[in-house]
Amino acid sequence: MAAVADRTFAKFTFLKLDPAWQRREAEARAQDKGEFLAACEDFAEDRSLRAYSTVGTRGDTDLLLLAQSPILEDIHTFHVVLGQSGLAKWMTIPHSYLAMTKPSPYSDTAARAEICTSERKYLFVYPLDKKREWYLLPAEERQRIMAQHIEIGRRYPEITINTAYSYGLDDQEFVVSFEGDDPGQFLDLVQELRGSESSSYTLRDTPIFTCVAMSVARGLDALDGAATARAPEPVAGL
Repeated sequence: MAAVADRTFAKFTFLKLDPAWQRREAEARAQDKGEFLAACEDFAEDRSLRAYSTVGTRGDTDLLLLAQSPILEDIHTFHVVLGQSGLAKWMTIPHSYLAMTKPSPYSDTAARAEICTSERKYLFVYPLDKKREWYLLPAEERQRIMAQHIEIGRRYPEITINTAYSYGLDDQEFVVSFEGDDPGQFLDLVQELRGSESSSYTLRDTPIFTCVAMSVARGLDALDGAATARAPEPVAGL
């Protein structure tokens, strides 16, 4: 993917399946999944697409697709094509977040052109809004508060944070996503952050999604427990 400078659009699309689809004949289900997968493979030829299953971790979603591109029209076109697949006709989108990567004003670490690119097993995602009082603080005060926040995060090196910005693009201000192999470590990190000064300026940080990384094909198979005919695939990515 050819990123433009250090900014890339990231679209988090959470999908929920109509249970009636699981009662369709196996051949019809396989065809529906094949059409859905073909749309994903086409987008992923030269752009980033990650899949995560939320079966068993959320009651209101079954699958997360994270599509990334420096061109917003690419993401629009992908969802138009995806919506034409047989499976999409049995799905709703209960949660959807659009954001963009950019350098953090509180860290010297360079912004990544893409987020959520590791092979770790889990992704934890939530929208975040700050209280208006946060933006009224002097820049030096916000820097001091965030320095403590960042220091707490560094105590958990096995957890990778991805911050994407949604100002003016969507209802939330940020979409925060954490990658890790141990959900217990993420639980401990969040619990410790609750006691930080920065937490007192949080207006909203829910809903929180615990997502299991896997290929799109495996994520689709998790919807009905039936594997379509294909070669073995990696855990994450396509």
